[in-house]
Amino acid sequence: MPFPIEQVRAQFPALASGAVFFDNPGGTQVARHVVERMSDYLIRTNANHGGAFPTSAASDLVSDLAHAALADLLGARSPAEIVFGQNMTTLTFTLSRALGRLLAPGDEIIVTRLDHDANVSPWRLLAEDRGAVLKWVDFRPEDCTLDMADFESQISDRTKIVACGYASNAVGTINDIAAVVQMAHAVGALCYVDAVQYAPHGPIDVQALDCDFLACSAYKFFGPHVGILYGKYDLLDRLRAYKVRPADDRPPAKFETGTPNFEGQAGALGAIEYFEWLAQAVAPDPALSRRAALVGALTALQDYERGLGARLIAGLQSIPGLKIWGLTDAARLAQRVPTVSFTLAGWHPRRLAEALGAQGLYVWDGNYYAIAVTEKLGLEDQGGMLRVGLAHYNTPAEVDRLLDLLHGLARSPASP
Repeated sequence: MPFPIEQVRAQFPALASGAVFFDNPGGTQVARHVVERMSDYLIRTNANHGGAFPTSAASDLVSDLAHAALADLLGARSPAEIVFGQNMTTLTFTLSRALGRLLAPGDEIIVTRLDHDANVSPWRLLAEDRGAVLKWVDFRPEDCTLDMADFESQISDRTKIVACGYASNAVGTINDIAAVVQMAHAVGALCYVDAVQYAPHGPIDVQALDCDFLACSAYKFFGPHVGILYGKYDLLDRLRAYKVRPADDRPPAKFETGTPNFEGQAGALGAIEYFEWLAQAVAPDPALSRRAALVGALTALQDYERGLGARLIAGLQSIPGLKIWGLTDAARLAQRVPTVSFTLAGWHPRRLAEALGAQGLYVWDGNYYAIAVTEKLGLEDQGGMLRVGLAHYNTPAEVDRLLDLLHGLARSPASP
């Protein structure tokens, strides 16, 4: 069955503006289910936790439903393994503080140069605070893939934490997380996965990966600005949270400090309900479990996006003076998400983004907080790269429009 692109686009009110949203790695547009869930929460159930009155009970139920929905999305064993927070960055800083109690001077933390700084600086600062050693795993500039031999050589019996991204928000590379987890566990280390960039583009199974922690953000998978952290229950239970004294000592509540963003949790639930809708639009089967429906929806959109990404990459390669940074081999597109970054001769990335934005095509420029990537590639002092990030509501016609504009711009270089 063909991917129901017109039905999909009808679920996203912002697309009616006519703008072309290729800024998706920075934040996707919001599905109608999300808007309805958040509106309903704020109108009918807006209350704080634990009150002896109906709206508080209704609010707590929405929160419980949201935890269960995200557990199904990530393949967790229990809703108690799902922690909501402000965003992935804040959750990572929070958890790094708790994990710091397990470190001694001379212990090692491993990060990669392919990661967003949200999965680098929390561990860098933790290493400084605890006298630990921060070790960097490199990547290959020719295709922007992690150097797995370097990864293996960096891990030792002093390694306690390994932090690695599921997919690069700068160049789209999908990392072999299962292999990284195995390497970490072989020396008794914990593995923390940043799945922010991967979550909108394919199914996740934390039990199959066996990762200890995995973080993502709902605003990257068509929901509101709220972060989600998965952690194995025994670890969340054992770790000491930095929290106020009356707060619950059990996970996940002990890590959800202060009054949670309940309307954000409602919106995250709406994002999961959108994926459930998509599963039925792609292959109707009312007997599917929610987990099966979510895997089916994300697999279907992954297949659609790979075709769209292949079209984009092939078209970009035909533009004189344009260089794609990352995987371009058509036989290896399953090893990347459709986040494609490039430079164009004669154009500063910011000027190029402005030229496209003036034509209604929204793209990002710079380093996208993946500063180690642009430093390694020698692009940081040149304005970074121009990033086009596709999502499953984008169309071949939008890709072709971008390519036509870039062909024209390549013939008329702007001053840097």
